[in-house]
Amino acid sequence: MIGLLTGLKEKLCAGDFDPDLSCLYGIGALTDQRARYLRLLETMIAMNPDAKGLLVTAPGRTELGGNHTDHNHGNVLAAAVDLDCVAAVSVSEMPEIVIESEGFSEPIRVELSQLKPVAGEEGRAGALVRGMAALMQAEGGEIGGFRACLHATCRPGTGLSSSAAFSVLIGGILNLVYNEGSFSAERIAIMAQGAENNYFGKPCGLMDQMSSAVGRIAAMDFELPEAPKIRRIRVPDELYGYCLVVVDTGGSHVELTPEYAAIPAEVKAAAKVLNQPVARGLTVLQILAALPEIRQRAGDRAALRLLHCVEENERAAAMARSLEEADFAAYLELAAKSGESSAMLLQNCASVKSSREQGVLLGLALSTRFCPNGVCRVHGGGFAGTIQAYIPTRELADYRRRMEQVFGEGKVIALHIGRPGVCGIGMDGLKQIWCECEGVNHA
Repeated sequence: MIGLLTGLKEKLCAGDFDPDLSCLYGIGALTDQRARYLRLLETMIAMNPDAKGLLVTAPGRTELGGNHTDHNHGNVLAAAVDLDCVAAVSVSEMPEIVIESEGFSEPIRVELSQLKPVAGEEGRAGALVRGMAALMQAEGGEIGGFRACLHATCRPGTGLSSSAAFSVLIGGILNLVYNEGSFSAERIAIMAQGAENNYFGKPCGLMDQMSSAVGRIAAMDFELPEAPKIRRIRVPDELYGYCLVVVDTGGSHVELTPEYAAIPAEVKAAAKVLNQPVARGLTVLQILAALPEIRQRAGDRAALRLLHCVEENERAAAMARSLEEADFAAYLELAAKSGESSAMLLQNCASVKSSREQGVLLGLALSTRFCPNGVCRVHGGGFAGTIQAYIPTRELADYRRRMEQVFGEGKVIALHIGRPGVCGIGMDGLKQIWCECEGVNHA
């Protein structure tokens, strides 16, 4: 795949990559994406006109069902979206990774001679780069230096898992440049989770990374986290007359890691009362029968969160089946119940740190009033950031106008779901990193 960046530029300008860009973003976005990719290539060529490399992209994701079930070995339904991280990459002989990101003044620099976690680096992008390089090497892969210029449309705060997309992007670069694409998308996702857990300091599950790496729309079963079962689900492009949007309600995720971490900790504490390590495998009847003891030993919120995870696990599986059976009315009903459960039982729609900032709850309340025919739910991890809404296409313009009067211009983001996962564009065109799971291999 690797070739002169000037050669990639010539092919891009000649339209050779137009089918690939249309596959990733849709034909309507072709002009903008061609300009975006050209800008990144020209930046790298200006640094070194003789550089060899490629383009790599990793998508953001939207969780469709299974809110906070992945870290309890549960079912999740998720989709890769057209908002992503893209990098123009040049191969370097120096044992260093340097990433310049549009919109940031300081580049990310990671010396490959130091791959152990660095104190004080938690929460920074450099920690993810270091972690991906370390874990790929630990898996027996080759690593080496590269320079990259990056642009992200799945920006932080939109709930599209920008950190997972970034981690998967780094894994994709190392895989394509130094390992001939020999690592599967699933293995890269597992490495990315490890980088987030052990280097970045985020105690996340595997859903975000897996969705970005594998791509498309996928039902994921994490009963065995080290070997998740994944199957692809197809839906029509017009989504049965609805548009899927996320609404950035504002609020910062900074200092919210303890609240995210409390969810799996409390669920597991409640499950432990029933002699189970995680929620998977428990039933609602078992929980109800043991409620007095769970309340005493783990607390009321832990009991509620355990109940959510057990019910949401079954609900995510039912949502996948509804899409497979083209029963979108049943799917929307389940999506609404998922939102209700997240607000009432999981309680991840507002932070206990501030009673003044409750953008998610405000967004949900306004969404149901501005568009009674739609369905909305908290998106992703919750606490601050975004809601997700299914809006009838004919009502989208009015919904956007009314919501953006409250939350600001550009805060309602329409998503196109089901694009390929992490992939490269080289001299021979688009190459998706291969997938082990049945029905998702589009290499």
